[in-house]
This record gives sequence, structure tokens and C-alpha cells, in this order.
Amino acid sequence: MLADLLPPGVEVTERHGPPVTVPLFADEERAVAQAVPARRAEYAAVRGCAREALSRLGVTTLAVPSAPNRAPVWPQGVVGSMTHCAGYRAAAVARADAWAGLGIDAEPRAPLPPEVAALVLDESERAPLAELDPALCADRVLFSAKESAYKVWSPITGVWLGFEDVRVHLEDDTFVVRLLKPGLGVDELRGRWAVGDDLLVTALALPR
Repeated sequence: MLADLLPPGVEVTERHGPPVTVPLFADEERAVAQAVPARRAEYAAVRGCAREALSRLGVTTLAVPSAPNRAPVWPQGVVGSMTHCAGYRAAAVARADAWAGLGIDAEPRAPLPPEVAALVLDESERAPLAELDPALCADRVLFSAKESAYKVWSPITGVWLGFEDVRVHLEDDTFVVRLLKPGLGVDELRGRWAVGDDLLVTALALPR
């Protein structure tokens, strides 16, 4: 799904089903040394996706350790993003001289609980959803778009971006993220989204 949403020059690896564990490098191992088995398995499986995507990009440094804030640390000269949810995991990578940032997110195809929607979506975002097919779970798509936007924003700015700092507008198969906080050098990000049988995904690629 995600591979169809991102532009040429971005390598994507996706895996469905149970996590397939791969051996971890020492600097990756430290991040999950005390983790429960399920967390460790997902951590390793999504890095398996990252290794494959990096290899197709021609990168030989395949370790993707974690920063203190748990964000992935990509090899020099690479930007990337990873995501996982039940039964799915994916990684996207690109050359940093062409792309400033990538953001991908996958979510289960289910509506947001009302209390969560009230916290993460502004009324101006929630109101238009009444006109859309409930089967799209558009509130979850908006949430996912904000997650993807954060994954672009955070590595570039190093500053927190809250749900209230962005507004998302959905179009047919695209979305626009309006940034209410300065720092990225642009006021808007444009991405794409897709809904499958039990999964929905969003993707952003910010060019240089």
C-alpha cells in the first residue's frame, strides 16, 4: 500500500502477517534489552524492513539504532521513516540530498474512540467528516496524517509538534497538513492516503 503512495526515489519495504524477527546489531540491541518479547519482536521485524529498503537504496550501513527519544537514527545521508501495527510493518528510505524528510504511518481500519478524537482533532477537522462514508474511518486517517507529519517535522526541527499544532484536510486520495507552528520552512505538507481491508496508511515526502 505505502509503496504506491510515495514518489520515485523513495524505497519502501512492507510486510504483512506475524513479525519476522531478524538479528539486531549491538547498538539496536541496547534499545530493547529490557523490552517484553512482543515489543522486541516488532522492533526487530520493522528493522528487517528497513534493512531491505536501505539495501535497495545502495546503502551498506544497515543498523538503525534508537535515539534517546526512541526515534530511529538513520545512516548518514539517508532520511527514513518506519511504522508498524498489528499484522503490518513498513519502512521507507531515501537519499537526504534529494529529500528533507519522510513520514509514514499505518493504523488499524477502525474509528478513533470519541474521547481520542476530541483530543487529537480540532472541531474544524471533525465537522467535515460527517459528510464522508463512515467505512473510510476518516477520523483515523486524520490522526495518521498527523503522525506522518510529526515524523517529517521532528528530525528536522528537534521541536515538539502537538496534534493541536496542525490542521489536516482530506481530499480524494491526498491530504494537506497545515502547520500552525513555524520551524520547517514551509506552511503546508502534502501527502497521500489509502484504506485497505483492515488497514489504513498515510505517507509524506518533503523534497529539498
